[in-house]
Amino acid sequence: MRRSVRAAMRAYSLLWKAAVPVLRSNGRLRDGWDERTLQAGVPAGADVWIQAASAGEAYLAREILCDMKSPWTDRPLRVLCTTNTRQGRDILGKLADDVHGSGAGLSVQVRMFPFDAPGIMEKALHAVRPKLALLLETEIWPGFLSQCRNLGVPVLLANGRMNPRSLAGYLTWPGLFRDLAPDAVMAVSDRDASRFGTLFGHERVSVMPNIKFDRMVGAGASCPDGDLLSDVLPRDEPFVVLGSVRKQEEERIDTLLDGLRRRAPEAVTGLFPRHMERLERWRERLDELGAEWIARSEIAGPVKPGTVILWDTFGELIPAYSRADAVFVGGSLDPRLKGQNFLEPLTCGLRPVIGPYWSSFHWVGGEIVESGLVDVAEDENDVLRLLLEAISAPVDREGTAKAAAEYIRSRTGGADAVRKRLAQFLINE
Repeated sequence: MRRSVRAAMRAYSLLWKAAVPVLRSNGRLRDGWDERTLQAGVPAGADVWIQAASAGEAYLAREILCDMKSPWTDRPLRVLCTTNTRQGRDILGKLADDVHGSGAGLSVQVRMFPFDAPGIMEKALHAVRPKLALLLETEIWPGFLSQCRNLGVPVLLANGRMNPRSLAGYLTWPGLFRDLAPDAVMAVSDRDASRFGTLFGHERVSVMPNIKFDRMVGAGASCPDGDLLSDVLPRDEPFVVLGSVRKQEEERIDTLLDGLRRRAPEAVTGLFPRHMERLERWRERLDELGAEWIARSEIAGPVKPGTVILWDTFGELIPAYSRADAVFVGGSLDPRLKGQNFLEPLTCGLRPVIGPYWSSFHWVGGEIVESGLVDVAEDENDVLRLLLEAISAPVDREGTAKAAAEYIRSRTGGADAVRKRLAQFLINE
């Protein structure tokens, strides 16, 4: 390791030494503190260390491991899965339970990811001694990477994503990250591959299918019957869902609600705030708009036509998509936002309307818009126009769901590509 890198890691270590006492006051980080600091002891030895930052990456790890086989006939493949969040840990814990005793040839242990302080990472990696480290999406931890380099542990970064802002931040110290680069990077698009190549060197970067498509296979089968809401919705009136609405776009949603009331007065609207802490503000907004509304928790029978239902209960967004005639998926009408999951209504056989800001879901591909499976509106007035058109047109749920399934299936294979690359590393180790 070059002298400049060693100097950088000494400075990095000092920053962590100052930061750890402060981080103790963070409620999220206090959860699993003893594992993050190794006060609960070090992890057991493993052949592969997989770091999955949060819930999304944990699901990717699950896709990779669900069909992973040990490359050895005489013992299982030992896997350490780490994560930074409680939700991620719960998902990985369920994976470990499913694998245990299943005969899959895997042994999985789950821990919180240790703090990236070089001293902590040195202790952890010396205990685990993995043959390979797998990082998912954008997990670039200098302490972890430097200790892997010191111990000769190969590092694979898979399902890699990197936005321009992150790249600009890393390029403030390009020499450091070039020296600590993973041995191989599998990026999910040509644009992501180009950014990783700029940071780490293009010779180590390739492109793979996004594992998130593997997760979507069969999603339509889990879409519930729309009759689950038959005791809530009038049978013969259109139902419009405004799903995953974010704080930053609430004023624009006011325009949609007012427009639906004037131009489709018989329609029932289901309003689903993305965050429950916004419910009280929505109660005030609906009163200010003069809307006829009721909270979902207060409904005792089918609501009157023209009612806005403020959904204040969890777990019914997908059933609502199954019953809807038109849907707008929020988090997409304000430039500060990056979109929400519009594949959910699509797999339920309903073509969604979204706003122009959906960069977090660009991995789905622009072809999904070109194929007519998703309508991208210019602004809230355009959203209203598209919703009104959807209300007046018959919904071809079967055809839409079939086209969505074909689109998704044609882009699968990411998990298998990573499994094959893992096996190559392990066999050649």
